[in-house]
Amino acid sequence: MLVGVNLATLDVGSIEEGDFFVRFKIRCKKHDFISNLVLVYGPAHEDHKQRFLTELAHLSSKETLPMIIGGDFNIMRGPQEKSKGNFSNRWPFLFNAAIDAYNLRELELSGRQFTWANNLSNQTFEKLDRILVTTEWETKYPKATVQALTREISDHTPLFLNSGDGDSTPPHSDFKFELGWLLREGFFDMVKDVWSSTDVRSSPLDRWQAKIRKLRQYLRGWAKNIGGGVQEGEEAPFREAR
Repeated sequence: MLVGVNLATLDVGSIEEGDFFVRFKIRCKKHDFISNLVLVYGPAHEDHKQRFLTELAHLSSKETLPMIIGGDFNIMRGPQEKSKGNFSNRWPFLFNAAIDAYNLRELELSGRQFTWANNLSNQTFEKLDRILVTTEWETKYPKATVQALTREISDHTPLFLNSGDGDSTPPHSDFKFELGWLLREGFFDMVKDVWSSTDVRSSPLDRWQAKIRKLRQYLRGWAKNIGGGVQEGEEAPFREAR
């Protein structure tokens, strides 16, 4: 794993290496906010996945600081993360159980549904790469987004995490639902898919909050990709309705 840190904005403290992860204790100079950045590389071989999940669970259980965990987990979370072929729920079930147990949240990926493809002529696509955060980290950076970049060399898609806290972020840029989105083709189906894909095994209130949070994150990234707001000519139907 190769990591670069901008020392103008971050201080790096202790570093810990595991069999499948590297953990950096970092401090954001702007906010004096200390957190853990964990990079993972999950094993592709079935024989080592149990050890990987055990190590991930142990790391999550002992940490008290806010945490970001990102990288190639080499485990899907559900059948919707594979384009075709057989799907086994063994490792996804245990992976999701660990995510729920340690109250981790996955930041919604925009720009691409899958992050890996094999090299066969009739390709299979899967989502193996992702970014998980603790609720404390998400509370500090509620405008964070994850965008898929162009895959050039690797068979995995690079992910770009934007904390939403840069100097270029407009003041008071809270999430706003634009009426113009309702006129875009496929919008309702997209919202339905995002809403139904969130499966939190807890109270009805927790499920509702998790669905709203995921939909908000997804729409924020989606809006950036398509320009977001009401386009020219789209306001007319709403003016006429009024």
